[in-house]
Amino acid sequence: MAETIPSVHGVGVNTLTQCSHYHSERDIIAIKHKCCDTFYACIQCHNELVSHAPVVWPKTEREAKAILCGNCQHVLSIHEYLACGNTCPACQAAFNPGCANHYPLYFEM
Repeated sequence: MAETIPSVHGVGVNTLTQCSHYHSERDIIAIKHKCCDTFYACIQCHNELVSHAPVVWPKTEREAKAILCGNCQHVLSIHEYLACGNTCPACQAAFNPGCANHYPLYFEM
């Protein structure tokens, strides 16, 4: 049975999961937010579209499938994403290395 591709919410989101806030050729991931179990293109999109505060993923949940590659739609665990070296392990698409600056917004570090 084929895996269902998650919907990605956000402002101006395209098929690569880029949004109006982050749209370089390497901004191709979406993150499932723990607080609402929903994929958003970025934290700004989440904060603009919902009325609750974001919740970070705790270290104890690193195996949660919470990162979507917008290039191939592969869903990575948090552990896989943090260890991937800014390259999708499924399709080798390059992820934005600057995303590491935002890890504390999404993940307990």
